Amino acid sequence: MSAAALAFDTAVLSSAGGREVNQDEARFAAEGQGGCWVLCDGLGGHGGGETAARIAATNVLQSYAQFAECSEPALRTYLESARRAVLAERGQNPYLAAMNSTIVLLVAGGGQALWAHAGDSRLYWFRAGRLRHQTRDHSVPQSLADAGQITAKQIRFHEDRNKLLRSLAGGETLEASLAPEAVHLIPGDSFLMASDGLWELVNETEMEVELARSSTAEGWLKGLETRLRSRSYSGHDNYSAIALRVHEAPPPAPVPAPQSQPARLQTASSIELPKTERPLPRIKSGGPS
Repeated sequence: MSAAALAFDTAVLSSAGGREVNQDEARFAAEGQGGCWVLCDGLGGHGGGETAARIAATNVLQSYAQFAECSEPALRTYLESARRAVLAERGQNPYLAAMNSTIVLLVAGGGQALWAHAGDSRLYWFRAGRLRHQTRDHSVPQSLADAGQITAKQIRFHEDRNKLLRSLAGGETLEASLAPEAVHLIPGDSFLMASDGLWELVNETEMEVELARSSTAEGWLKGLETRLRSRSYSGHDNYSAIALRVHEAPPPAPVPAPQSQPARLQTASSIELPKTERPLPRIKSGGPS
């Protein structure tokens, strides 16, 4: 039995929050059985963060349009292309010489999904409504949690939560982390990609709750944003998210069979008799003369 054809329901949320400038960028391109979703959070302390995020997200989708594939080499190609584009702009504009960004990227195709990230923008994968996997931040608090010095919950409001160990263009080479293996998608799978401005104020249990309450990607994000706004504070960071829900694609509409034309019958009145080429001989009546 062949696997079910899949369809993707996507929604995007991005807000400046309590800041004057939104340095987040969230975009996607999806068609048919494949797609690419990317979220970047410009690093505000480096100057030009919004420019770096925009360049990176734009370049990823441009690369995907030229070479659409769900594979580890393709992911690395998209990331390296974005990194080089940011570095190129750095070299041309002295005011942007230190600009940088986080990135989290998801690609799907052929019934599979793969992801990668650099920094503390996260990806969450849910199956049957439950969290199955989340990316691990490239940050000082995450390293402390990995060492057992703090709990995972303490990452959210740790005093060093903005200190990153990796970013898109922070090192001499690309330092992104990729998913260990491709996920075989099934209807009901869901993904949430979020900048730290969102996941700091909405925890994983609440993500599951809002997922269960909603039937669409847009409804899911609305529920998350409602929770976030109830806790936001003056000067709260930009927040952005991409929600993706996987459904079984509806069967194609049946193509109507061509209607056969009834045979055209000729009636006696419509039959055209052949014409003689010369007149028939005239027959005289009566006996012999």
